[in-house]
Amino acid sequence: MTDSDTSARALHLLQTVFGYPAFRGHQGAIVEHIAAGGDALVLMPTGAGKSLCYQIPALLREGVGVVVSPLIALMQDQVDALAEVGVRAAFLNSTQTFEESMRIERLVRTGGLDLVYVAPERLMTPRCLELFEASKISLFAIDEAHCVSQWGHDFRPEYIKLSILHERFPQVPRIALTATADQQTRTEIAHRLQLDDAMKFVSSFDRPNIRYQIVEKANGRKQLLDFIEGEHAGDAGIVYCLSRKKVEETAEFLNSQGVNALPYHAGMDFSERSKNQSRFLREESIVMVATIAFGMGIDKPDVRFVAHLDLPKSIEGYYQETGRAGRDGQPANAWMAYGLQDVVQQRRMIDESEADETFKRVQGVKLDAMLGLCETLSCRRMRLLEYFGQPATPCGNCDTCLTPPVSYDGTVQVQKMLSTIYRVDQRFGALHVIDVLRGVDSEKVKQWRHEQVSTFGIGADRSDAEWRALLRQVIALGLVQVDHEAYSALKLTDAAKPVLRGEQKIQLRQYQKPVKAKRTSAKSTGYVESDLSGGEQTLFDKLRWWRVETARKHNVPAYVIFHDATMREIAKAKPASMAELRNITGVGEKKLETYGEEIVALIAEFG
Repeated sequence: MTDSDTSARALHLLQTVFGYPAFRGHQGAIVEHIAAGGDALVLMPTGAGKSLCYQIPALLREGVGVVVSPLIALMQDQVDALAEVGVRAAFLNSTQTFEESMRIERLVRTGGLDLVYVAPERLMTPRCLELFEASKISLFAIDEAHCVSQWGHDFRPEYIKLSILHERFPQVPRIALTATADQQTRTEIAHRLQLDDAMKFVSSFDRPNIRYQIVEKANGRKQLLDFIEGEHAGDAGIVYCLSRKKVEETAEFLNSQGVNALPYHAGMDFSERSKNQSRFLREESIVMVATIAFGMGIDKPDVRFVAHLDLPKSIEGYYQETGRAGRDGQPANAWMAYGLQDVVQQRRMIDESEADETFKRVQGVKLDAMLGLCETLSCRRMRLLEYFGQPATPCGNCDTCLTPPVSYDGTVQVQKMLSTIYRVDQRFGALHVIDVLRGVDSEKVKQWRHEQVSTFGIGADRSDAEWRALLRQVIALGLVQVDHEAYSALKLTDAAKPVLRGEQKIQLRQYQKPVKAKRTSAKSTGYVESDLSGGEQTLFDKLRWWRVETARKHNVPAYVIFHDATMREIAKAKPASMAELRNITGVGEKKLETYGEEIVALIAEFG
C-alpha cells in the first residue's frame, strides 16, 4: 500500500468513524508513520487529540491495538466512547470477573477487537504476554508515558518494565504519548522504553484558550469561593490541594457555600472515590476537590476551570493539571492562590524526602522554575512555553498581560531583609524576622533581645503581608533558603553577598493587596468564539437536555454522546436532514445512525 493510499484511508476513517473533517497539527504524519510500522514518541498537549494517533493506525493495521494505560478507573469510559463511534474495544483489568477476562482474551486471539486497554501491571504478567504473543498485534500504544520517568511528576515504577515490549515484540510498532515533559524527561522516556531511534513528534504546548492567573494568597478558601462565584458559577471545575485533610475541608466549605463539590483523594474508600469520579464525569456543574491522585486521563471536555490552593511541585505537574480545563477549545481559567507558606512547605517536602541527593537537586531545580513562573514580571504563557523549549511572544491572555504588574528597584528593601536575617544569626523563621524588621515588640523578640539589633524597626513602613511577599520573592531568587533541620530558620546563600554589598540591583514585583474577583468573561483576547443567538441558545439548551437523558439511558458520560462544540454547531446549522447532519464536526457514521433521526426530529419540532 502506498503512502497516498494510507493517507486516504486514514482521512476516510477520521471523517466517517470519528466525524472530524481533517487532521490537526502532527496527527496525520503520526498516523501515517505508525501505520507504516514506525515507532514514535509523541508530545501533544491535553485536548489536542493524542488518542487518534493510535486509534486510527490500529484500525488501519491488521490485528489488535494494545493500549497500555495506568487508568483502570477510566478504562470503561474510554471503551464506551469507542463503542459509540463503532470501534470494537475492550479492556483487561482487575475489576473483571475471570469469565469476563476469558471472553476478552478469546476476542484478542481471534481478532474480534480493534483495541484492548490494559494496565502495565497486567501486561507484565506471563499470562498476558503469552496472550499477545499468540495473537496478531497491530501496535502498542503507551499512554501517559511520562510515568516512566523518575524525573517526571507521576512516576510509576512498573512503567520502566515496558521496555520488554521492544524485546518480545520487535516487529510491532510502538507509540509512547504524553502531554507534558521537559527535555530531561523526554530523554528518559525514550531511553527507558528503548525508543531512542523512534521518530519524535513535539507539538506546540500552547493552549491559547486557557487564561493563567496567580494571586497573592490571603484567605485561600475565601478567594477560591470568590473566584468560582465571580467567574464560574454553575461550571464544572477541579480544585487541587496538597493534602487529603485540605481536600476534605475545602469540599465541605464549598458545599456549605452552595457550590456542588465532591472530594477525591487516595485515602478515601475505593467505592466512594469511584462514585465521585463517575458523578463528576456524568453530571453537570460539579466541582471536584482533589489531590493530584485525580485527573490523569480525564476526558471531560467542558471543565471550565482548574484551581490550585497549593503550589504544585513542578511546571510539568502544573501544566498537566491546568490542561484538564478547556479540552473542548472553549475559554477556560487556570487559577492559583500562592503564598510564602507554599514555598516553605515545598522546600521542606524536598529536604525531608528519603530520595538521594541527585533526585533532591533535580526536584529543587523544578521547584525553582515553578517559583519563577509565579513571580515573573513578564507573560506567564511565555515562561511556560520557554520551559518546554518553545519560544513565545506575550499572549494577551494571562494576568500579567491583562494587568501588567508594577516592578520597582527593591534593592534597599531586600538589603534590609537580608541584614535582619544576618543580625538574628540566621537562626529564626519568617515570622520572627519580619517582627524584628517591623519593630514588633513581641515576647520572642524580647526574649532574644532582638529589639537591640540595628535593623529593629527599619521596615516599619511596610505591612506584614508586604514583607511576606518580598521574602517569598527573595527565596524564589535564591538569595535566602529555609533550613528545615533548624526549625525553618532563614539562612543567607552566597548569592546574597553581592546584594548586601550593593554590587547587584534587585527588581521586584510591587505588592498588590488581594481584591475580590469581579464577574468577568473568561473569553481570551486571542480566542474567537461566535456567540449563539437567542434562538440558537434555546435549541442548544434543548440539545443538552436530550444529551443528558440519552447518556443516562446508555450509562455513559454526556460528552461521550456529543461534545458541547458539536451541539453548538448543530444549534447554529439547524440541519434539516441526515445528509446535512453528516457535515457537522463530531458526527461520524455510527453516531449518525444511532442518533441522527432523533436530532433531526428535535430540530424540526423546534421549528
